[in-house]
Amino acid sequence: MAIISEPENARSRRTREALLAAARAILEEEGFDALAMGRVAERAGVTRRSVYLHFASPADLVDALFDYVADVEDLDGSVARVWAAGDAVAALRAWAVHLAEYHLRVLAVDRAVDRVRRRDSAAAAHHRRVLAAKRGNCRRIVTWLHDEGRLAEPWTVPSATDMMNVLASSDVVEGLLVDRRWSRRRFAEHLAVLLESTFVGDG
Repeated sequence: MAIISEPENARSRRTREALLAAARAILEEEGFDALAMGRVAERAGVTRRSVYLHFASPADLVDALFDYVADVEDLDGSVARVWAAGDAVAALRAWAVHLAEYHLRVLAVDRAVDRVRRRDSAAAAHHRRVLAAKRGNCRRIVTWLHDEGRLAEPWTVPSATDMMNVLASSDVVEGLLVDRRWSRRRFAEHLAVLLESTFVGDG
């Protein structure tokens, strides 16, 4: 069976999007273990064969979810506001806003994947891709601080990247926005203060 990697017509694109939307909904509502191809087909209102026309395996479906969720939730647009900041310190503040806004919207998917990533290779691959993207953004901000001479001692680019990446974790987002019921504004403001006081030197 030939796999449709890039849908060329509107109907095929709608089917692919319906399958990915169904997969996301199942993840958020029922957990990763419920993400079977037949279940996705049923939720999307298509045949099981239609699923395999677009995705060769459940692993391919999970891999495609990264780009789908990022596109639906406008990851590129959210991060673009960080890079549009006038300097590295302003970028830190924009990063805090990005985490408060974007990561709350994708938290349910992230948590569903995290629960099973140690025993499921597809979930593990998705998790690594998410971490790599987030870490890459953290490193870019830290490098910006370093290049402007604003990175506080004793931080280095690698050590500050590691710490900032941990502070951007879903545990932090969930712990404050969900468990403690902080508003997104409060989260962004306090995280910005924390990031600045931790990583910005006198320069």
